[in-house]
Amino acid sequence: MIDETLDISIYFSPIDLEKIAFWGGDDNDDRIGNRIDIHTSEHFPDISEAKIVVLGVGEDRNSINNKGCAEAPDAIREQFYQLFYQDNMPKIADIGNLKIGNQVKDTYIILTDILSSLIQNDIFPIVLGGSQDLTYAVYLAYQQLDRVINITSIDSHLDLGKEDEPIKSNAYLNKIILSQPNCLFNYSNVGYQSYFVSNKELALMDKLLFDTYRLGLVKQDMENSEPIIRNADMVSIDMSAVRFADSPGCKYVSPNGFSGEEICTLAHYAGASDKLSSLGIFEYNPSLDNRKQSAILIAEMIWYFIQGYMQRTNDLPDVAKGNFFKYYVSLFENTYKIIFYKSKTSHLWWMEIPIEEGENAKFQRNYIIPCSEQDYRTACQEEVPERWLQTYKKIKP
Repeated sequence: MIDETLDISIYFSPIDLEKIAFWGGDDNDDRIGNRIDIHTSEHFPDISEAKIVVLGVGEDRNSINNKGCAEAPDAIREQFYQLFYQDNMPKIADIGNLKIGNQVKDTYIILTDILSSLIQNDIFPIVLGGSQDLTYAVYLAYQQLDRVINITSIDSHLDLGKEDEPIKSNAYLNKIILSQPNCLFNYSNVGYQSYFVSNKELALMDKLLFDTYRLGLVKQDMENSEPIIRNADMVSIDMSAVRFADSPGCKYVSPNGFSGEEICTLAHYAGASDKLSSLGIFEYNPSLDNRKQSAILIAEMIWYFIQGYMQRTNDLPDVAKGNFFKYYVSLFENTYKIIFYKSKTSHLWWMEIPIEEGENAKFQRNYIIPCSEQDYRTACQEEVPERWLQTYKKIKP
């Protein structure tokens, strides 16, 4: 981990604002680019005052035929800076672009160190890639902090890879699964497309008790994705999950995928989650972006994420605070009982996994898991919610 006394500015290149043209060229003080703290050649932000830190990582050497995604961070900034600032937005710092290492693993190491320091100090990093193998470096930041975590990936593919295969943008998840000491409690994929995923991959995900949600099912009820994202510590977004019509600036984009509105909804869910502590957006390639449409969409995704962040209520169930309603649901003639919680503030739902005191203590943060009102209604019909069952299998020896 980076020494707190060390000046992290040495790891970042400043942003050339002359190349980041505002829409219409105006100097409106209400534009985000005029309201956030930006790393320039004369100034490095005071990140101790920031709640959210934006950093670019122009690394694409492990991408699969997507060279050019290294240029994504500044292309995204150009659109993000043009958007309008909202009242009560948290303090945001843009610390520039990480200086790329001589080898890809060098980039991973320094990115891991910087992210672990930010997360430990409750500063939320938004990582603008670059290729999606950088998700591995983000995960290692949590491993360095010795935190058992959940990962949610919004992706049309599973990106598992093989055990003996070098890490690539489409083969990084296996490296996370096999990494030791392992701190991955759960992995969820939101929006995979069946024709891009083999039966063997799905069987392995099922064997590992990981969660996969097919695009068609997610689109039928977007609200059902909210608890999945609310249960994550880190979210990784591959922009190829968005359909070509809404986001052409991706190498592996297809006619099907999330709409622009839907991906912004998912970003808003991520921002609103009290548990989430990092976000990465990857695989955008400016050289493929017709009329900068994808860059505009990503900028809007970040805007919606921040809007969600502003709505955080820190209303996790707390017996001492009494900030929730508690419901007991008995199943199978009182053989089993599931406890549900509903926030008095946000009206969001959780359910409890029964664990004896001292049992599997490392999973303590996962005893009470986010759920939907539909899960409660399912239990009331004497059916065990799938979300509850999956988590119970992971925690129980």
